[in-house]
Amino acid sequence: MAYCIILSTCASQKEADKIAALLLEQRIASCVQMKPIISHYHWKGNISRSKEIHLLIKTTDSHYSHVESLIRENHSYEVPEIVKLPISDGFEEYLSWISRETDTKEIRS
Repeated sequence: MAYCIILSTCASQKEADKIAALLLEQRIASCVQMKPIISHYHWKGNISRSKEIHLLIKTTDSHYSHVESLIRENHSYEVPEIVKLPISDGFEEYLSWISRETDTKEIRS
């Protein structure tokens, strides 16, 4: 199985919490980590600066398109950051945990 981390940013904690909850409820992410950041970037001909919430989303390659769609549907930005970074290697027990937690066939009691 192939694993990845998806990077994204949100304009507010409320938006980040909503997206994280949806990703976890739909079992298309095993973990979403958040941290406040300040981004400096080019946008529409200007240099901009914004406070944002950075998301690190742990999932499998097979869930990428669903994660991207969910973010796009629930994001306030015209062009949200959605970047997939492959995980080339890692602690096998941790990677197995990602698989178990994103297994949409898993039945929860």
